[in-house]
Amino acid sequence: MKLIFASLLTISLLSCNNDTNSYKLDGDAVGFADGTGIFVYTLENKQPKVIDTLKVTQGKFSASYPKSEDINLNFLRINEVNGSVLFFPENEDMSVTIYKDSIQASRVIGGKQNEAYGEFVTKMTVFNKRKQESMERFREARQLNDTAAIAQVQSENLNLVGEETEYKKQFLKDNNKSLFSVMLISEMISRKEITPAEASAFIENLDPKVGKSEIVQELKTNLDALKKAEVGSAAPNFSAPTPTGETMSLKDAMGKYTIIDFWASWCKPCRMENPNVVAVYNKYHEKGLNIISVSLDKAEQKDKWIQAIKDDKMDWYHVSNLQFWQDPIAQQYNVRSIPATFLLDENGMIIDKDLRGAALEAKIATLLGGE
Repeated sequence: MKLIFASLLTISLLSCNNDTNSYKLDGDAVGFADGTGIFVYTLENKQPKVIDTLKVTQGKFSASYPKSEDINLNFLRINEVNGSVLFFPENEDMSVTIYKDSIQASRVIGGKQNEAYGEFVTKMTVFNKRKQESMERFREARQLNDTAAIAQVQSENLNLVGEETEYKKQFLKDNNKSLFSVMLISEMISRKEITPAEASAFIENLDPKVGKSEIVQELKTNLDALKKAEVGSAAPNFSAPTPTGETMSLKDAMGKYTIIDFWASWCKPCRMENPNVVAVYNKYHEKGLNIISVSLDKAEQKDKWIQAIKDDKMDWYHVSNLQFWQDPIAQQYNVRSIPATFLLDENGMIIDKDLRGAALEAKIATLLGGE
């Protein structure tokens, strides 16, 4: 999970183990040699920062840290293994077991947040095992060309995905005081498991102390941007140069229904999808369908952009700032991958997104097929 945590936990070793102003971190390092360094990290200014280094002695390590009212995420790393062991300091003594041969099975115990996080990871392990088993059954069914079994496995897999999503949503409802819940909201948004509106509702349900954290404020800002290009919202207007150098705006390209198509000459999936879009455009343009394509080509690729338009017979409106992923229009619409499409009605409202192939044809047919 790629998340930004700006708060820094100040750590110093204490000499008195019964100090009520400190908590202990005791650990077992299974499989690690004496002298192995265990690095304690936090994040400062959006970057990982080592705040302590512990040494393994006879398979164990230990440290004491001052209590803090700040909400923090820390993690342990060991150079000999890949991965991190997350933990949430809650001013309670914690114990950790790190396995050299299974960093994924390593756990920190102590405090409600760590307990909830541990339960979540265990549940996800079960879901992942079920997914793997489902994938094996799917492969077997395909090898046997058993269409009935293929359909059954696909149906079961959809139900499994839905079950997992519902579990995550329930976890968010039940753990509104957990910093991990903020991480989970961010992940579910990026994987499109929840809508920006649902994410906002979960954020509003967070404990006020968690809700005031900088990471939550940043997540809110990102959600506000996402909502600008969601189904049901007005499509942000834009303008950019055409292949011949004139400036064209979205309003100039509007039809009864309009597709905003993000693509690039270098994007193979885009080029593979273009014939489908061309077929739909040729069939429904006279009935009111317009398309404006926004290319994410680079400045030095302008000739390739223009040639691709000709080669793919994309006989509609085209614009590009030739700024690759820094394109301001792509940023307006929160486009993180291409091809990406937005379907607008005549009032400029977004009524659907990312329709491709047969799904695009079917949608346009319902809108313009009878005209």
